[in-house]
Amino acid sequence: MSLRVLSFMLFAAGVCPVKAQNIQKMNIWQDSLLRVGQEMFQRVAEAERLERNFVFIKTLVSALKEPNSYLYNFNKLDMISVLSSPDGDFRIFSWNIPLQDGSYLYYGTIQHKVAAGQLKLTPLLDRTFSFQKPTEEITSPERWYGAQYYEIIPLSKRQYVLLGWKGHQAEYSKKVIEILSVSPTDEITLGAPVFTDNPKITRKIFSYARTATMYLRYNENSNRIEFDHIVAVAPEYEGKFQYYGPDLTHDTYQVRGGKLIFKENIALPALENGKENLYIDPLKPGNSQKSGIR
Repeated sequence: MSLRVLSFMLFAAGVCPVKAQNIQKMNIWQDSLLRVGQEMFQRVAEAERLERNFVFIKTLVSALKEPNSYLYNFNKLDMISVLSSPDGDFRIFSWNIPLQDGSYLYYGTIQHKVAAGQLKLTPLLDRTFSFQKPTEEITSPERWYGAQYYEIIPLSKRQYVLLGWKGHQAEYSKKVIEILSVSPTDEITLGAPVFTDNPKITRKIFSYARTATMYLRYNENSNRIEFDHIVAVAPEYEGKFQYYGPDLTHDTYQVRGGKLIFKENIALPALENGKENLYIDPLKPGNSQKSGIR
């Protein structure tokens, strides 16, 4: 096949020849990341998992330095989450490393779409244990309430809702509704007072027993975030999150006018598990996935 014919075919398919030349190189990077990523969760010793994670980070950054890497989907890397913003302006990578004490470390970066295929990354630095009031703080990427995200939702111009899983302690897990804002100069802010049920809240955090499963999904048809109502199993367990779980009722946040409008006790149709259950807690026996969202 001549180069002219090949170029025409690539143009017709919406792929320019320069991008096509990078595909083989990006496939090699992805294979390297897949191997190292699997090792992050296969190694028994915590120090070895952290060392493999360090190699993974360096390899990922090198891969993202390749021209037009923004267009490569990394679809083999099922141990991490890769989400693109609805407007295509950026994508966010996030993942976790389980520790021996049942807690997790979170890692992430935001890759911005830049002209001429150049690289711009904003690292996300997990500072979970530095938060005094995590539901009320507005922070920068250097002080991130770490989570592994599985869904991104448009809220207003250059403002987005992130739904994430946060394995936290040996006895209970969390899910997070995070607000991500992008300034005109592409500066990232995390957290915003957009929740109508409490004007002080800048992010919503749900805590529940490690053995429970919480539903938290965006319903695009209804333009709302739907979720289980989480309560203690009995009044005497109030504040002890290892005894929290769904009570079979559901609440929602309607997405409207740059706000999340709370509505409680909403009847929902039969629920189907979504992407958040593709990432299974690696510390639970019998699970075959490499990472944890539950």
